[in-house]
Amino acid sequence: MRFKPLHNTPRERTIAFTFDGRALEGVSGQSLAAALLESGIVTFRKSRDNNEPRGPYCLMGTCFECLVHVEGIGTCQACVTPINPGMRVTSG
Repeated sequence: MRFKPLHNTPRERTIAFTFDGRALEGVSGQSLAAALLESGIVTFRKSRDNNEPRGPYCLMGTCFECLVHVEGIGTCQACVTPINPGMRVTSG
């Protein structure tokens, strides 16, 4: 499954970042979760108890299902974290 914007988003300011070593691009002002989903990544981490795949659920910072690790910042919610150039992100 691949997510895409509901309407054409101007892509004039693309931002390069990585997720688990994979080079990706997003759009300036986009959340990390939106950029990952648009890139076809739906699993952001595995649950601690039974290693089940987890990904964004609420997309507004309430559920904590979209936790990822951002180098230099630490663990954060991808849905409320804007992408930045050169951001190095790993599974939470």
